[in-house]
Amino acid sequence: MSRKSRASTDAVLKELRAFGLTYPGAETKSPWPGHDDLAVKGKTFAYLSLEGEPFSISLKLPYSGDEARKLHYASPTEYGLGKSGWVTFEPASDELPPIGQLKSWLDESYRAQAPKKLAALITYKVDSGA
Repeated sequence: MSRKSRASTDAVLKELRAFGLTYPGAETKSPWPGHDDLAVKGKTFAYLSLEGEPFSISLKLPYSGDEARKLHYASPTEYGLGKSGWVTFEPASDELPPIGQLKSWLDESYRAQAPKKLAALITYKVDSGA
């Protein structure tokens, strides 16, 4: 991967991480090397690759997961998580979905994992991005 495309995917990861941390109760956790997770009340709602690594994000998508898995770079998340609606996206740097779509999926995943009281604090969150 070229430096330019690596910088592009790193910028997307930074933006998604920052966006995810604006949710009520959201925090980062790193349960094992090579991953940076976003969690709410200890429940992960996004598994993100680290900057400098190939782009990867796994999200719980109970509503849009079937449609999202039609993308050739999407697959059910390993370790049995796919059976619970988790989808992993590993696009090449020139195939990254629009940031607005990634944020929409992140929003869906947060709402699926957050306690109802925290999710209820959000009237509307998705930022279409640029």
